[in-house]
Amino acid sequence: MGKKVLKFGGTSVGTTERIMHVANIIKKEQSTGNKVIAIVSAMSGNTNELIKLSKEISEEFNKRELDVLLSSGEQVTCALLAGALIKLNLKAKSWLNWQIPILTDGEHTNARIINIHIEKINKFLDEGGVAIIPGFQGISKNADITTIGRGGSDATATAVAKIFNADTCEIYTDVDGVFSSDPNKIPVAKKIDKISYDEMLELSSLGAKVMQPSAVQTAMMYDIPLEVRSTFTDRIGTKIFSQENIDYTKSVTGVAYSKDDSKITIIGVEDRPGVAANIFEPLSKSQINVDMVIQNISSNQKKTDITFTVKRSDVSKTKQILKDNTKIKYREIIHNDKVAKISIVGAGMVSTPGVTYRMFRALSDESINILAISTSEIKLSVIIDEDNTLKAIKKLHTIFDLD
Repeated sequence: MGKKVLKFGGTSVGTTERIMHVANIIKKEQSTGNKVIAIVSAMSGNTNELIKLSKEISEEFNKRELDVLLSSGEQVTCALLAGALIKLNLKAKSWLNWQIPILTDGEHTNARIINIHIEKINKFLDEGGVAIIPGFQGISKNADITTIGRGGSDATATAVAKIFNADTCEIYTDVDGVFSSDPNKIPVAKKIDKISYDEMLELSSLGAKVMQPSAVQTAMMYDIPLEVRSTFTDRIGTKIFSQENIDYTKSVTGVAYSKDDSKITIIGVEDRPGVAANIFEPLSKSQINVDMVIQNISSNQKKTDITFTVKRSDVSKTKQILKDNTKIKYREIIHNDKVAKISIVGAGMVSTPGVTYRMFRALSDESINILAISTSEIKLSVIIDEDNTLKAIKKLHTIFDLD
């Protein structure tokens, strides 16, 4: 048998009854001869409660102390799950980030894992133990507790799978796998049995909540076999695998959407070399992620309008940076935060003509206006009015035979 990393999300460990259920899943897995490392999230709702407490103290709560606060959620789950396994007569132990340690780099609330010490845990596994590790966190070179962003337990799981040379990494959640769209919004969405890293990375980056994008990227870089499956059923989940196994016969695999984008347009920008760099460099330095970018040059080629999208939470900060930027001249800045990003993803788009036309025609038939467009080899995204989100998803789901 091999070494497995099992990651359990917040809903999977949301109550003590569910934690006991997870303990039984681990016991069954170990009984087949596998060495098991379990990665756990905080109990569902716990992180939000901790954030709420921090905001009651201050809207500008110190980031170092916020990391200390938020990391406590996973520590609670670790202890409860280890206790549940011990009750089932298994040898189990929780390992906190600083005890391993999980080494991170980067700023507070947005760090990244750079290494994990493996000797103590490997010795414990060899002795028949189950190791329970908290997701979402680590420790810096200055011995400060750090967190790696919301959803970071997935990133912990894939990092652990890579560094411990695990055979597989299984992501346990509250759904049966990856679906062609959000099954809560589209009841006819169907489970995808197999999907490539590339497609999964696009879907997760575009709003699909099943896995964190950085976790998929790590799995893709190091060819770590992934499976997304339900904690609450025995059904086969979704297997995520390498590029060589992509099914090119299906043009579109899934439809994703995101409602946390805003569209910003800088009108009447002087059109000259370097103007785009001057606009986006300060945004990059302020850790603002820019997504779609569209440039419309005037007929006299002296002025241009530049449109781009950022997260809604970054709108005020973005506008202030633009206003303070003395390197650019423009007439005015406008923004629209009542927009949604709708995306279709599929490996088969590369070899299937007419996908773009079919998407645009489908939206046109529903009288949905496209405000911006972005493409890649296996993705096509558009910005539309937020009110049309559900109508657009349903139409595209039907047009591309995903029902």
